[in-house]
Amino acid sequence: MNQAPATTPPARHRTGRTLRIVEICLSAVLIVLLGVLIFRFHLLGDGEAEPVIRWSDITVTEARLGPIRETLAVEAAVQPLATIALDAVEGGRVERIFVEIGSVVKAGDPIVQLENTSLLMDIMNREAELAQQSNNLRNTRLSMEQFKLQLSQQQTDLDNQILQQKKLYDRYAELDKDNLISKQSIEQARDQYDYLLKRKELMEKSQRSELALRISQLESLEQSLERMQANLEAIRRKQDALVIKAPLAGIVTNLAVETGQTKTAGQRLGQIDVLNGFKAVATIEEEHLPRVEVGAAAEFDYDGRIYRLDVRKIMPEVQGGRFQAEMEFRGERPKGIKRGQTLHIRIGLGEVSQALLLPRGEYLKASGGDWVYRIDEAAGTAVRQAIRTGRQNADAIEVVKGLKAGDRVVTSSVAAFGGRDKVSLKDK
Repeated sequence: MNQAPATTPPARHRTGRTLRIVEICLSAVLIVLLGVLIFRFHLLGDGEAEPVIRWSDITVTEARLGPIRETLAVEAAVQPLATIALDAVEGGRVERIFVEIGSVVKAGDPIVQLENTSLLMDIMNREAELAQQSNNLRNTRLSMEQFKLQLSQQQTDLDNQILQQKKLYDRYAELDKDNLISKQSIEQARDQYDYLLKRKELMEKSQRSELALRISQLESLEQSLERMQANLEAIRRKQDALVIKAPLAGIVTNLAVETGQTKTAGQRLGQIDVLNGFKAVATIEEEHLPRVEVGAAAEFDYDGRIYRLDVRKIMPEVQGGRFQAEMEFRGERPKGIKRGQTLHIRIGLGEVSQALLLPRGEYLKASGGDWVYRIDEAAGTAVRQAIRTGRQNADAIEVVKGLKAGDRVVTSSVAAFGGRDKVSLKDK
């Protein structure tokens, strides 16, 4: 017996068609969504989409004409105006230390005492020689006085003999007038008188020569004694120099000595900073040497105030690609400032002149000063604008090209702008 072939129920056909329709619809929706996403990403990649920035998130500043002087920011160390080195004039052993590092001293205060036995023995020997020479001089002077007395006595005796002989000769001459005396007697009296006169002349000449010789010897002894006294004084000054004293009032900032150490002549023992003021010493890159000038004004902020300085000295030596400049405070200096403290100083370069200025701000971190975002009020956008800058200081930069006075520029951070050429601005 034959059977009829099996057939598909109509309900199963309708279910299959429905599923295929749903699949087709879902595929179409996915294709559309994928197309939209691709289109949006394509627009963003090409930079045609404009990010929207709120006005409240940015700071806008107007470019204005104003005075500017370029400044150079440097770090400077505070140092005393004058520093005095303490050196050993004479060598010796450190016997006593009177102060410590950080002690405030007055002029003449002892710092270190050295002991030199050889110097002490030399002084004692020279004192003995001086005493002996002084005795020799005293004896020579006494001998001189005795010699002068002897000469005076000899001269007196001879003068008396001459006087008596002259009287005798005069009497004989009177007697000769009356022929009461022989010619021989009067001639003998005259010859004796002439002899005494010549003897006096020779004696006086001999006395002058002898006296001159003794005076020369005395002067030589006196000069020798003076030299010995001067030498002794010099040695004593060396002994006094064994006590190292403060030449001026100040503070002891270095003391490289210990009791019992032996120090040689000229060796550095310590250092005193004179308490009459401070200076600031900056180490600056060599490239700025032609622009930093003596007399240039400088300033720095300290404890909420601005203090001013002047460049007083520029060291010509360049070491390690750097040079040093010394600055002195002009007017009042900060209270409590200390040696070695670091100051952040701005040194003026060149003269003050008028220029188109923008304040320094976060916007410079992104552009480095090569471009800014200028506000287009009518379009409600911020447009990237290339600029060229010139001088700058801690407060402002000079715009040489790209802007004009009155242009408004974003001076806050522009990180959110993504470096795009244009962004839209909205109120909220």
